[in-house]
Amino acid sequence: MELLMTLLLEISGNIGAMGGGIGAGIAALAAGVGIGRIGGSAVEAIARQPEASDDIRANMILTAALIEGVALFGVVVGLLTMIL
Repeated sequence: MELLMTLLLEISGNIGAMGGGIGAGIAALAAGVGIGRIGGSAVEAIARQPEASDDIRANMILTAALIEGVALFGVVVGLLTMIL
């Protein structure tokens, strides 16, 4: 019985580590998709209104930076979940 409990505790710890790794991967993947969509939409907007390219570019960079910050936070939390 004691051996079974030890084995179950070890398996549950490994599952938590796998969950943290999967969470970190999903955060990085979602950030890549989000920034890609922002870039594509910005290019389309600039193609429609070239005179507004400076405003569109500034908003694109700001939004991409915000997404990158959230993604970094998600990756750090996922990695900390793996470690702890």
